[in-house]
Amino acid sequence: MVKPTRVTNSIRALRFAAGEMTQADLADRIGVTRQTVIAIEQGRYSPSLEMAFRIARVFKVPLDDVFQYPDETD
Repeated sequence: MVKPTRVTNSIRALRFAAGEMTQADLADRIGVTRQTVIAIEQGRYSPSLEMAFRIARVFKVPLDDVFQYPDETD
C-alpha cells in the first residue's frame, strides 16, 4: 500500500486560473506524463525538488504557492 504524502498542492486551482490548462498541457511543459501530474495533484506522489520548481515556473509563482507542508504542530 502506498502511503500518501503530507505535502499538499494547489496545482489544480493554478491550472484553472491559467486558462483551464489541462493536465496533459502541464505534463508536456514540465517533461512528465499526464499520469504523473494526476498523481502529484492527488497527493499520491511527491515530485522531486527540480520538478517542483519547474511546476512553479510554469505558473510564474513562488514554490510555496504551489506546494504546502504542514507544520509539525498541526
